[in-house]
Formats: sequence, structure tokens, C-alpha cells
Amino acid sequence: MGEDTGRRPRDRRERIKSRVVDEGFVRIEQLARDLGVTPMTIRRDLDYLQGKGWLRKVRGGATAQPSTAFHGDVRHRTQAMAQEKQSLAQAALPLVKPGQSVILDDSTTALALARLLGPRAPLTVITNFVPVIQVLAGSPGIELISLGGTYFPAYDAFLGVRTADAAASLHADTLFASTTAITRSHCYHQSQETVAVKRALMEACDHRVLLVDHTKFRRRGLYQLAPVRAFDLVIVDAGIPPADLDALQAENVEVLVAPAGGQGVGG
Repeated sequence: MGEDTGRRPRDRRERIKSRVVDEGFVRIEQLARDLGVTPMTIRRDLDYLQGKGWLRKVRGGATAQPSTAFHGDVRHRTQAMAQEKQSLAQAALPLVKPGQSVILDDSTTALALARLLGPRAPLTVITNFVPVIQVLAGSPGIELISLGGTYFPAYDAFLGVRTADAAASLHADTLFASTTAITRSHCYHQSQETVAVKRALMEACDHRVLLVDHTKFRRRGLYQLAPVRAFDLVIVDAGIPPADLDALQAENVEVLVAPAGGQGVGG
């Protein structure tokens, strides 16, 4: 069975990718034993998968944990900080009014909000994120507009110039977006394609809402998107350290701390 797997690089790489996402970190030697191939073959597979954005090579193996140069697999991102994302989504939901048009970016935090939007119909929802499209497709009373462009499998989203151009041709009431990292009161992301699209989304709406859990203040990104003050409202979870909350408020932006446990707020 191991030799058969070794003869099918595509199947083997799919198994490697799933293992890394499920376990968080996998060693090269263990993968080689389990798949019946040499460590050199596994290293080549990891090089390929890293080049496609599916994982990150580290000493002795591979990980699904994000880094400065790696965005993180969508499934891993969805599982991370799930309770905090639910709290952020519940806090953002009252901002959505029936009859509005809203933009949801390619963040798993916006995906958590998408799952709550059904009762807010009628709505127009604009997105470039495939999981959001899958959640809302066919929902009664929701007009769903998908932004096309180049599909990036590791992000499960449409990104690039065509996506940004599609966003520029629309105008919505509110954008709900997240970011990979906040450093020195600026939002950062891991790819230029993401930044180009998010800037277009920010320009395509009247009101901008940033949804961030407290771990974003400890991460780093390569490409600067915008200062946090470019958003009309920043919603953070209750786990945010006081120093980070003070720094946000010092930027003269409106900050809402979402109640712990995913409880909704009025409004």
C-alpha cells in the first residue's frame, strides 16, 4: 500500500496536507514511514505544498500554523479561536439591517457572521470567499454576489486584479472584514493579492467594520493594508489585553468589546 501511495504524488500530497492540518505539526520521518517513501520524497512534497500555500516547512517537518510568510490553511484557520470568532460575529450581527447590502471578506471571522445572516433577510451579500458562498447559496431572501477573479486554493477565495476590479464596480452599505495581524496600529496581511482586494472592498462601502480576536495583536504580516483608524468600528473579543485595548482607543477609533461566550448585544 505504501508503494502504491508513493506512485501517486497527488494522492500522497493530499494525505500529507490533511495530516498537517489535522495534527498541526508532522515530522518528515513519520510521514516517510507512514507513506512508504523516502524522507527526500517527503521533502520534495513539502516544498511543493509550501509553494502552493497549503503548509509551512519548519525544521524536521511541516506545520499548519500561520507565520509572517504563511497565511494558514482555511480549515486550520476556521478551527482556531472558534469561540472568539463566534462572539465577534454575534456582536456584529445587530449592525446588519434587513434590506442592506453587505460585503464579507475572505476571513473565517466573516464566515462566522455569514452563518448568522439568514434571519436578517432580505439582504444583498457580496463576497470573494468560497465558504461564505457555500453557506449562503440558496438562502431565502439573500441575493448573493460572488466576486470573480483568480481562485487561490490555499485561501479558498478569489483574489487578484480581476477581483479588485469587480469590487470597484459595486457599492455596499457595510464591509465586515478581519486581518491577519495588527502591528503599530496598522493591519497587515500575508499576500499582496489579499491587500489589493481588501483595499478595493474598503472603497466599495459606506461603513467599515473590522473584526479581530486578541491573537491578531501578537502576529506579524508582510504587507500593510491600512491603519485601524481607516475602519469606522473595531470589534474585539473580551480576551484582548488592556494594553492592546488602550492602544486601539488611542487611535480615536470606535471600539466594541464583544461579550464573552458568544452572547449577542443589543442594537
